[in-house]
Amino acid sequence: MSTESGGTVPTVDEQPTDPGMRPVESLTGIAHPAHAFDRILAWVPRALASKVHVIFLVALGIYLVVLPLAHILTPSATAELIGGNYTNVTSDVGACVAAGGTLHLVRTNRRRSRMEEERLRLARETHRLLHHVHADQARGLGHDVPELDRG
Repeated sequence: MSTESGGTVPTVDEQPTDPGMRPVESLTGIAHPAHAFDRILAWVPRALASKVHVIFLVALGIYLVVLPLAHILTPSATAELIGGNYTNVTSDVGACVAAGGTLHLVRTNRRRSRMEEERLRLARETHRLLHHVHADQARGLGHDVPELDRG
């Protein structure tokens, strides 16, 4: 597709020309990044949403926020510098929640896609069988009725 300025706008079906951006198809048909660094970055949401990371952040929040507010413990300046403050801890917990929600949506979408593909396959098979069973009526409507595979 060309534009008025003479340039081209890629269509949805076109693949990017940068080899680093070209997805690699897996056996499941899901595109995966081609470079190792991109594959490592794809694991970041899983790491953020992991139970271990969430438990660590809750413990850090208790240590840096709750215990000092209750006047039970005062963390050192170094601990606060490294661990952050309540703003850092709460934003990290928010990132974990967002990453977990994203992963849930991705899993749900993949499951829904598989179900829709199976539903489409069954509808096509039903349509093909109905054309075979009612071949005369299908031919009368102008449909080509192939022979049924018996194997």
